[in-house]
Amino acid sequence: METIDNALNTAHEAVDKIANAASQAAEVLGEKGEQLKNAEHRLMDNCHSYVRTNPIASIGIAVAAGFMLSRLLSGR
Repeated sequence: METIDNALNTAHEAVDKIANAASQAAEVLGEKGEQLKNAEHRLMDNCHSYVRTNPIASIGIAVAAGFMLSRLLSGR
């Protein structure tokens, strides 16, 4: 009976450690997700301000990128 109790205690401790590690990993992933979301917003704000201040250059960049993509994806 004592052996079963020891095995149960060991199993409970292992489950608690795994649950704690999973909780910490979820917290870290949540923080990283927020950081990525903030970086995305900053990048979009920077792009918007660049397009507002340089509309002709932005159109040129878009045309060049579209041309390059069409060449790459055409499969010739």
